[in-house]
This record gives sequence, C-alpha cells and structure tokens, in this order.
Amino acid sequence: MGEISLPYEWEPRDYQKPAWDSWLNGCNRQLLVWHRRAGKDDINLRQHAVGAFNRVGTYWHMLPQYAQARKAIWDAVNPKSGKRRIDEAFPHQIRASTRDNDMFIRFKNGSTWQLVGSDNYDALVGTPPVGLTASEWALADPTAWGYLSPILAENGGWASFITTPRGGNHVKKMVEMHKANPAWFVQTLTVEDTRAVALSVIEDQRQEYEALFGKAIADLLIQQEFYCSFNGAMIGAYWGAELAEAERQGRVKTFDIDPRYPVHTVWDLGKAVNNPIWCFQTIPGEPGPRIVDFYRPDSEDLEDWCIWLNERGYHGTDYVPHDIMQPVWGTKRTRFDLLKDKGRKPKMVGRVSVADGINAGRATIKVATFYEGDDERGQRMETGFEGLKNYRREWDSDLKTFRDNPFKDWSEHIGSSWRYLGLAWREGQQDVPPPPKKDQPVYEAKANGIIVSNMTIKEQIDAMIKRKKRAS
Repeated sequence: MGEISLPYEWEPRDYQKPAWDSWLNGCNRQLLVWHRRAGKDDINLRQHAVGAFNRVGTYWHMLPQYAQARKAIWDAVNPKSGKRRIDEAFPHQIRASTRDNDMFIRFKNGSTWQLVGSDNYDALVGTPPVGLTASEWALADPTAWGYLSPILAENGGWASFITTPRGGNHVKKMVEMHKANPAWFVQTLTVEDTRAVALSVIEDQRQEYEALFGKAIADLLIQQEFYCSFNGAMIGAYWGAELAEAERQGRVKTFDIDPRYPVHTVWDLGKAVNNPIWCFQTIPGEPGPRIVDFYRPDSEDLEDWCIWLNERGYHGTDYVPHDIMQPVWGTKRTRFDLLKDKGRKPKMVGRVSVADGINAGRATIKVATFYEGDDERGQRMETGFEGLKNYRREWDSDLKTFRDNPFKDWSEHIGSSWRYLGLAWREGQQDVPPPPKKDQPVYEAKANGIIVSNMTIKEQIDAMIKRKKRAS
C-alpha cells in the first residue's frame, strides 16, 4: 500500500486535544465523562488505529452489549460524511481482512481490532487485549474491569473508559477514586465546556423527553446527558427510588453477620454469572432482612458454588425457582437433587408473575438493610447493589414506550434473584427464636472445636448473680 498517515484524515477537536495528547504521551488509563455527542467513540477509534500500528497486539472496543456494538459502531454511518465510522477510522488500505459476522478487523501489520460486549467479555478466546475502550461504561457490567484489569496491567496495555453518567453508580465512584491519581487522565466535559451541541438542539431534545417521561424526568435527563450530572436516575429502573431512599435512611451500612441466626440464600438458577445468589438473615424485631452478602459464581460447577457458601458458614435455607426441578442435561437427576446431595437445603419459591415478584422486591427494599464495607464482602455487595439499580424495563424505541419485561443485560439475573428474595424472606422469619436476654451467655462451637461465648467469664458470673437475685 502507499503511505498513509494515522489517524486518517482526522484531527482532534480543541476540547478533545488534552485527552488525545495525554494518550499519545503514554497515559495508559483514561476516564472521559463527556456529554452526549461529544465524539467519545470517534477519538477512541483513532486511538485504536494509531495504537495498532505502534504496537502489534489485540485491541477491543467494548460496549455494554455485544448486539449494541454492531448498531452503535460497526454499522453506524457518519451523517456528515455518509461513510461508516469504522471505514473512516480504519481505511481499507491498512486492513488485511475484515470479518463482518464477528465484527473483526486484521491489520496488515498483524494487529487485530474487534468489537465486543461486556456481557460476554469472559467468553472471548485468543490473545488478550493490549488496548481497550469501554464505551457507555456507566451501562456496563462493572465486574468486567475487575476481570480485564490484571491482564492489561501485566502486558502494559491501555484502557479508556468513555461514558455519560447514569446516576450515581460505579462511574461516579471511579471519578472520585482516580481524579487525583497522576496515572489516570480523568475529565468531565459538559456542553458548556465544548459548545459542540447547539442550545436549540438541546431544547428540542428536552421537549421530546418531556413528551415521553414528563417534565421532571426530562430535566434530569438533560442534566445527565448534556451537563454530566450524576444526580439522574436510570430511566425505567424498577427500584431506583426505593434504593435511593435506603441510602438516605442509612440502611446501607457496615454491620456484622449475627452468628445466632442462619444465613439464608436466594438463587436465580443459570450458568455462572447468570446465577447470582443473595445471602440474608432475618433478625427478630427487625422489620426486614439483613442483606449480608452477594455472590456471582465464576465457575460453571454447582459444587463450587456450594463450597463457597459452606466455607462462609451460610447454611440456612436455599430459596430457588421452580426450574430447579428440570433434569440436568444427560441425566435423570435435577439440580434440586444435586443441592441436597451437597448437604444444602433447597426450597422452591412460590410461582408468581414477574410483576408480582417486582412488587415484592420493591416492598422488600423498603425494609431491608444492606451491607456496605471496604472488604471483599463489601465489594461483592456493591456489585449486587449496582445490579439492582440497573434492573430496568425494556424500552421500545419504535413505539416510544416501556415494555412489561425486564431489559436483558448484566443486571437482569441480579434483579430476578432479588424478586425471589422478596417472595421468600418472610419464610426465614418463621421458627427463628427470639434473641437471648442480655444477661444470658450464648455459646458457639468453632470449627476447631473451641467453645466461645459472647460474654467474658466475669460478665457471666455477674449475670448469674443478677439472675439469682431476681429469682430470690
């Protein structure tokens, strides 16, 4: 091929130049919280083109869903030029081959670029990436970065997170965490910073939102989309208001698991990450359950899931949906049988409609207490809590209305298992003994055979004397 300059026939806009220059100068971590239509994907596509010829390797442009990637990037056409976005960023002169079916490009120097989804990042095979864009990151599964971060750290690769806000979720936490970190380039750009969208266009968008959602939601959406506000809510979220109220009331907090009462579990049976498990306790005198842990398996082996729960002493009832009675492929046994074989105590949740389950889940959030902490349990709970925030109705873009069914993304199974929790947790209140009196010791046998008490020997003697005095 003849000589060609990269990026091809493109220059960063004035407001894009700081981000572009930081990347050229070797900054390997970027978090760009830019308003809608600021050119986030455009600048990152050019980073991939330049990066692919500076270092031979694998490059991924990742969107929340694999199917979304085709519509937003692969098939998308620039209305100003009439050309596909990928053809503008990756001219055919630099390509060796292009595969439409899996949205894959191999360049003539051996590098590859591919569109992927954070909903299947762990299923991709081949060489791991040395360059990664996480587009629409606020809508993506936040655990994807936990999976990919060690890979990029090991190979010295770069990662760029580009998004507009979607409420106060993991993106807001990332901004707060990295804004003072010299290893990261963190930038928030509103339409007032860029002037890239005319005010008349924004007002037209506001009127469209208002016709669909009402004025209050329309104003929040405009602030979110064009002024990068984190105060908006996930539109269509089933439980957004209730979760926000739980945080305001201080019901998201640090607390210990009470050893006097069993830890029950609720499952949404599926494969690995599609089988989230909520872990909860019911404490006498408390209006709702304590949500003490959350688990999304990374193994396909049900036995591994049971081992994980057993190691943490979560031996209460396992509430499961009715499809647990379907035979395991190739056998006549069900997963209900397998759980019992592993010493678990499965119990099927009553079969109700999705709508009734959603209402039960909403009522439960209003009385539940959620664990929050800086430890591993807190990190797992954060994933579950974010999943509840993202659990939302599907939007029909043709009919301009919400459908009755939940949107199928990374949060769907988290929301489904919470629906089952909403239906089941009150059963955990049955047959739970009241808490012991404060002046009575409680003994617990540890795994090593040592018996421990909630009271010191002196406290036990003092309590015994008080009880004798009351009896006399």
